[in-house]
Amino acid sequence: AQSKASDTYFLFALYKLTSTALLFTKARSFFSLQEGLGLGRSHHFKHFTIRLIEKKMAAPFPYNPYDSLPEAPKFKVTSTDISEGGTMPTAQLSKAFGMEGGEDCSPQLSWEGFPVDATKSFVVTCYDPDAPTVSGFWHWVVYDIPHTVTELPTGAGFGKDLPEGAKMLKNCAGFAGFCGAAPPKGHGKHRYIFCVSALPVEKLPIDESASSTVCNFNMFGAGVLARGFLTATFGH
Repeated sequence: AQSKASDTYFLFALYKLTSTALLFTKARSFFSLQEGLGLGRSHHFKHFTIRLIEKKMAAPFPYNPYDSLPEAPKFKVTSTDISEGGTMPTAQLSKAFGMEGGEDCSPQLSWEGFPVDATKSFVVTCYDPDAPTVSGFWHWVVYDIPHTVTELPTGAGFGKDLPEGAKMLKNCAGFAGFCGAAPPKGHGKHRYIFCVSALPVEKLPIDESASSTVCNFNMFGAGVLARGFLTATFGH
């Protein structure tokens, strides 16, 4: 009984976590899938399941967490340092995590096409949804950026070149500023999603002790007017 329970757990993990078309098209039900894969042969079944799941564990993963948020119009974000889908340059790798040549230097970002009349402030974030954690990894959060600002210069994440009134939160590495890319070796190419959010409020009701998650929760509460994205990648 214990062996079958263990097999059922692996089957359920396979059923939920893999998107292999062959398995889903041939299995008319959960129980027919059990029978088709020979549940009684627990040793072979477990290893077969693990091999399939392992194929899904390398970044980038097939989801974008922003897809779960309320839809908002999109505007354009560009950079002189990074490009959409391009590899993160060495300066934007993490010195804090010991990446060779890394400087934890935030890239230059510019944005346009947002709703000018309604926008009262911006929030700029960098998020890695492919980090091997339940909650991803927040690399950078700058909030209360005045609505008149449409650019952050290279290195703004060091703090000295932030626009007046803008504030930074601690990233998931534990310091206020930009933490560069440092994915685990062999974990595939991680996505570093730079997002500029236009908000209808001048200031969020948080201070610099707030977490990145709390900041995003308050952005949801304020109602994001529009978002712009620029995603770079890195793996080693």
